[in-house]
Amino acid sequence: MQRSILFAMIGACVTLAPAPADEGMWTFDNPPTQLIQEKYHFTLTKEWLDHVRLSSVRLNDGGSGSFVSAHGLLLTNHHVARGQLQKNSTPQHDYVRDGFYARTPEQEMKSPDIEADVLMSTEDVTPRIEKAISQAKTPEEQFAARRKVIAEIERESLQKTGLRSDVVTLYQGGAYWLYRYKKYTDLRLVFAPEQQAAYFGGDFDNFTYPRYDLDMAFFRVYENGRPIDTPNYLKWNVKGAADEELVFTSGNPGSTSRQDTFAQLEMQRDTFLPTILNVLQDRNRVLEAFSKASPTHAEQADSDIFRNANSIKAIGGELTGLKNPAVMEIKRLQEENFRQAVKSKPALEAQYGQAWDEIAAVERKAAGRVKENFYHNMDSQLAGIAKTIVEYVAEIRKPDGARLSGYHDAQLDSLRFDLFSPAPIYRDMEIARISGALELDLKAMGPNDPFLKIVLHGQSPQQAAAALVNGTKLEDPAVRKKLVNGGEAAVAQSADSMIVLARALDPMRRELVKWTEDNVTSVEERAGEELGRARFAVYGKTIYPDATFTLRLSYGQVKGYPYNGTKAPPKTTFFGLYDRAASFDNREPFNLTARYQQARTKLDLATPVDFVTTNDIVGGNSGSPVINAKGELVGLIFDGNIESLVGDYVYDIETNRSVAVHTGGMMEALRKVYGADRLVAELFGQ
Repeated sequence: MQRSILFAMIGACVTLAPAPADEGMWTFDNPPTQLIQEKYHFTLTKEWLDHVRLSSVRLNDGGSGSFVSAHGLLLTNHHVARGQLQKNSTPQHDYVRDGFYARTPEQEMKSPDIEADVLMSTEDVTPRIEKAISQAKTPEEQFAARRKVIAEIERESLQKTGLRSDVVTLYQGGAYWLYRYKKYTDLRLVFAPEQQAAYFGGDFDNFTYPRYDLDMAFFRVYENGRPIDTPNYLKWNVKGAADEELVFTSGNPGSTSRQDTFAQLEMQRDTFLPTILNVLQDRNRVLEAFSKASPTHAEQADSDIFRNANSIKAIGGELTGLKNPAVMEIKRLQEENFRQAVKSKPALEAQYGQAWDEIAAVERKAAGRVKENFYHNMDSQLAGIAKTIVEYVAEIRKPDGARLSGYHDAQLDSLRFDLFSPAPIYRDMEIARISGALELDLKAMGPNDPFLKIVLHGQSPQQAAAALVNGTKLEDPAVRKKLVNGGEAAVAQSADSMIVLARALDPMRRELVKWTEDNVTSVEERAGEELGRARFAVYGKTIYPDATFTLRLSYGQVKGYPYNGTKAPPKTTFFGLYDRAASFDNREPFNLTARYQQARTKLDLATPVDFVTTNDIVGGNSGSPVINAKGELVGLIFDGNIESLVGDYVYDIETNRSVAVHTGGMMEALRKVYGADRLVAELFGQ
C-alpha cells in the first residue's frame, strides 16, 4: 500500500467518533441517519428501513440473501448456495460444475440443511442482564449469571412468540439485544449458473477487482409444502446504479475486531491467526491430494477446497494487515485516544480504567492453550456429529441456564436440524481428513500429547482414521436420531467407534471449556462490558458495534479507486469478460463455458457484469443485496477487493471496496445465456 494512502488512513481512523462517512455496519435500531443526510441528502424513514429489513435474509450456510419476488424467491450467491448444490449432486449430475435451473415449480430442488432467518423484531435487554449480574462478586459468578439470564430471555421469547430468539452481544458487552427471527428450513433451489461462470478467474481473481463473475443463485422458500408469501421484497432494477450513486447493503457481516484492544490484536497477529492459517493450509493440502485420486474424489472435495482456499486468502490478508506497522499504529492511536478520554474524567477512570490491563493479562494467559483449540480437532464430520450427540444427551438434563453454549432450549431446534441432516458423508474423504489432521497434530503437539494418546491408541494416524470411520454408522441420520432419543443410556451403551471416542475425549474437552470460561471468557466479558459502557459515556451512539452475524445496514456509493498505478473502473462489462478469456487463450481458470461461447453474438457486450462500491462489508455479507434509495435491488454483494481484507480492523474509503454482481448483467445472462424465461417473468412481476 502506498505511503500516502497509509498516512491518509492514519488521519482518518485515529478517532472513534463519529464514524467517517461511508464507514460502518449499523444496526437497524441505530441507523446512521444524520451521516447519510449530511453527505447524500437522503433521509432514512422507518418505512424504508422496515421494508429493507423484512426483505433481507440470513442463511445458516454463513451468508445473506434477499427476497426478490412476492412468492418467496430468494437471491444469494452461488458460493453461498454451493454447499447445497454439492449435497444434491449425484454421479449423474454435478450441479456445482454444471449449474441448475428448475423450468417448472415441480422441478425446484429441496436443499438438505439450509436455514433462512428473517429478522422480525429487536429489543434492548441490557437492563435485565445488568441487573442479573450486579450481585456477582467474581468474573466467574458474573459469567454464570449472564449465561443463566440470557438462556431465560431466549427461552421465554421462544415460548411467547414461536420465533427463533437470540440474545446478541453488542459493543463488547456494552449492550445486549434480543433478536427475533422467523425461521424457514424448506428452501428449494431454483437456479444456479455453472461454477465457471460464478467463479471466473478462480482463486487468482478471488478478493480482486476488476471481476467478471455471475456469482448468483436463487432459492424459493417454502412452508407447509407451499411457497411463502413475501409482500416485502426488493423490486429488480435492471439499470443498476450509476457511478457515484448512493447505495445500501443489508446483510449479516460475520465478525470484526475494530473495537478490540491493542493487546487482543497482538494476540491475533502473533498467535491466533498464524495457527489457524497453518491448520487451514494443511487441511487443503490433504484435500487436494485426495481429490487427485479420481474424478469422484475431486467432486466430493471440491466445495471444501473452495471454502478453505477462500479462508486462507482472507485470513492471510488479515494477518498481512496486522503485520503492517501503519495499521497497528492506527489501532494504537485509537486506543490511546479512547484511554485519554476516559482518564480525563476521574469517575470513568476509577470505574473502567483497569479494563485494558485486565484484558492484556488474559490474552497472555490464553495464548498458552491456543494450540489445543485448533490441533485437537480431527477435521471430521463424523467426529463432530459424535461430539454433538455426547454433549447433547448430557446437557439437556441440566437446567437451561447451566448448559454449554449451543444447547440452550432456544437453540435446540436449529441444532437438531443440522444434526439430522440427510446430506451425504463420504467415508474415503473422512479417512483422508482424519489422517491428515492427526499427522499435523503429531507435528505440532508431539506423540505424548494426551489427546493423541486417546485417539491413536498405539496406532498410526492412517490406522486410527480407518478404524474410526469403518467402525461407525453415524452417516445414517436414523442412527443419530436413535442415539439422541435414547438419551444418556443409549450413548453410554453404544459401541459405535466415533461415539466411544467422543465419550473418551469428553472430559478433556470439558476441562478446556471450563478453563477458558473461568480464566479467559469471564474476565474478557466483564472487562468488555466495562469498555462498552465507557464508549457510551465518551462517544454515545455515534459509533457502530463490531459485526456479530446479525443484520446490519451499510451505505456508500458506486465508485472506482486507485490501484496498480492506475484506476479501477466503477463497473466491468461482458466486453471485459470475453477479452480476459481471450487474453489467457481461454485456459482455466479464465476459460468460457460452452454456453458463454455460444451466447457471444446474442449478448449486449456493453452490459455491466460487476461493479464496486464504498460500502463497508466483511465475510458474512456474501449474498447481501445492493439497494438504491428507492429500495430497489441494483446488485448482489459477492466479494471485497484485496485492499478490503484489513477491514476486520480498519476501514479506508480510498481503497476499501465491496464487489457486487450487477442486476443488468444477471438479467442479460438469465435471458440470453440460460433461457430462464419463467424466472425472468417472476422477477418482473409477471
